Amino acid sequence: MEFSGDTTLKEVMENEKSKAIMEKHIPGCSNSPMLKMGYSMSLELIASLPQAGISAETYQAILDDLSKL
Repeated sequence: MEFSGDTTLKEVMENEKSKAIMEKHIPGCSNSPMLKMGYSMSLELIASLPQAGISAETYQAILDDLSKL
């Protein structure tokens, strides 16, 4: 599967390798009680939400790592 900013959080978290990338950049994210609420959202949308607390640098690093899969 090719990952991008349009990929849903669910798609990322259901793949062990991409889930590990998310954990690398956002430790503890897979255990968040809010996780499933974002499953239908794209990575780009989640990163744009201030309450997500994901910096532009972190978002880009996640995309860079996901592109290597």
